[in-house]
Amino acid sequence: MAVEATAEEVDRVVRAAHAARGSLADRTVRAALLRTAADLLDEARDQLVEAADAETALGPARLTGELARTTYQLRASATVVDEGAFLDVRIDHADATQTPPWPDLRRYKLPLGVVAVYAASNFPLAFSVPGGDTASALAAGCPVVVKAHPDHPATSEVAASALRRAAEQVGVSTDVIAVVHGFDAGLELVRHPLIAAAGFTGSVRGGRALHDAAAARPTPIPFHGELGSLNPVVVTEAAAAERGDEIGAGLAGSMTLGVGQFCTKPGFVLAPAGPAGDSLVKSLTDAVSDTDAGVLLDHRMRDNFLAGVKERAELADVDAPVTPGAGGEHTVSAGFLTVPARRLAEGGAHDVLLEECFGPVTVVARYESDEEISAVLGRLQGNLTATVHISAAEAEGTEGRAGELVAELTPLAGRVLVNGWPTGVAVAPAQHHGGPYPATTSTSTSVGGTAIERWLRPVTYQDTPAALLPPELREENPLGLPRRINGVREQRG
Repeated sequence: MAVEATAEEVDRVVRAAHAARGSLADRTVRAALLRTAADLLDEARDQLVEAADAETALGPARLTGELARTTYQLRASATVVDEGAFLDVRIDHADATQTPPWPDLRRYKLPLGVVAVYAASNFPLAFSVPGGDTASALAAGCPVVVKAHPDHPATSEVAASALRRAAEQVGVSTDVIAVVHGFDAGLELVRHPLIAAAGFTGSVRGGRALHDAAAARPTPIPFHGELGSLNPVVVTEAAAAERGDEIGAGLAGSMTLGVGQFCTKPGFVLAPAGPAGDSLVKSLTDAVSDTDAGVLLDHRMRDNFLAGVKERAELADVDAPVTPGAGGEHTVSAGFLTVPARRLAEGGAHDVLLEECFGPVTVVARYESDEEISAVLGRLQGNLTATVHISAAEAEGTEGRAGELVAELTPLAGRVLVNGWPTGVAVAPAQHHGGPYPATTSTSTSVGGTAIERWLRPVTYQDTPAALLPPELREENPLGLPRRINGVREQRG
């Protein structure tokens, strides 16, 4: 059973985690821990899915898929640890011919220390106790203390039990993974002097409060927060004319996926006025109308969704071809709003349409010209994703301004998509799940192979005798790590 942690209990688990950090020093052991954790989570699938479904109503199919993603990212993190490139080993030999002369310099990256992880509401596994922040922090060699989300405490405890059993099996201190519950515990955690960094996925309001607390400490710490995202989409007139029906149906599927509770939900769309855009809107109307009502993660989110939709729908020149709202006592129905794009270029009360509304709703702004597209894009804040839908001819570069649109969208987001939908974040080496503020509070990613970089710091040894160097920096390379020697990638094998 989950019990809210007192300040004394938070202090105890953080100090225990700090004392246990040495048990993560061996990369081979860390990789084994991550793979064993994945295996034990797979073995606990039925219990995890049952607990998570009871707490979130996300459904067994969705949760089974999320568990598979969760265990995959644990194993993918183990592969990153095995390879060792994340250590970024660089050795520059002494060279008196340089101006000024070079001393012997040897650089690599070290784990920061104990990481505080704040679990997300909408992903009780993949962005929670056993999620990407935990996987990447453990991969870096950092113990983790997770502040569980109040929407799924039982799921959090089941997952934490599997992680601690994995630690025990591979000979790592079980104190390297701990879970605390409670709002006050979350504040105590970010303020604790032995917490070295924090990862957060949640609201702008909650994330900003923790970010400010992390910065206000006597010793500020890195705070990697994913806060909120509108995920704008631009549909060119040529694309709408070529396949407006397909784009409308795809938009409906993406913005209602998971009852609109994905952080990459397309919440704002620039579509052309006129017949081509009308076809897209009709297709969107038909598809959204056929979508069943769904349960949001808790009643607070449901209340915020209903209030947010009401505020937006009451604005001048805003129409609701399909009205989002209450589907029942516990459910909400999907819908979307339309507005002339000129209203958004003007600013004022309509600015709320350029803010995320968590749930199954999107805003379609109808533009009359390329200038209106640019004017609206120029008013957007940072996002996780930005998407453009273009025609076949535009993709070939024979007509249109697709290249200009990609260039306009790039400063707005961490991931730019062409002719796709942003929901679904592949756990891949090249993935970037982040973006300019308020999408995130740093330039890092929380998904993919480079997520580990958040929990590391570089250190350089100068003119250090070989016997005093860590094994990673010794000339003979006893660990077989990828390295750069005098600026050139070392060829191995």
